[in-house]
Amino acid sequence: MNSEKKKIVIAEDHTILRAGLKALLTSNPDFEIIGEADNGRDAIRRVIELKPDLVIMDLSMPGMNGMDAVREIKDRMPEVKALVLTVHSEEEYVLASLQAGANGYVLKDATHNELLVAAERVLDGKTFLSPDITEKVVNSYLNTSNVSQEPVTRWDTVTQRERQILKLIAEGHTNKSMAEYLCISVKTVEKHRANLMKKLDLHNVSALTTYALEKGIISR
Repeated sequence: MNSEKKKIVIAEDHTILRAGLKALLTSNPDFEIIGEADNGRDAIRRVIELKPDLVIMDLSMPGMNGMDAVREIKDRMPEVKALVLTVHSEEEYVLASLQAGANGYVLKDATHNELLVAAERVLDGKTFLSPDITEKVVNSYLNTSNVSQEPVTRWDTVTQRERQILKLIAEGHTNKSMAEYLCISVKTVEKHRANLMKKLDLHNVSALTTYALEKGIISR
């Protein structure tokens, strides 16, 4: 990296973890933390406003999750590097994050040095995966590279917008508050909600919430 400090935005909904990340990252004199966010939507706003070199993104946040935020950030500002920092080690999260545009994926039980190395590698234009999940990703690729990509489960048929609706339902939002949050009409929310329930064959909020917990879309 060059002598100019690399500007970083941290998106993490736990205040203590955010403070710890800030302290750790600034131990590298080449890094400068220029912004923080505690949800995906604010993370997008901060990145657009501050134009950092790197955003470090938690996946599990209230409202808009980190994966959707990474996707929108990369659509709007592809030059910004995105490093996912999460507890989720399942390959479906890893692959979905990479497909959304993430440049790196680090688990929250990583060492301090591993996170610093990950940030440096990503800022240098490389892809970084925690060693613990690299094997999972390779095996998943090998197992799926020669098979049909047609949806095989009900979950595979659920669109990205419907997944956003599921998360908001599970967090207790009403149709009106979801419409305001997503900047769409209540009628559109109702349509997405009906499609979601039909696809998953789940017909009440309790069942949808349980499903969202099982899928790791929200945490207990």
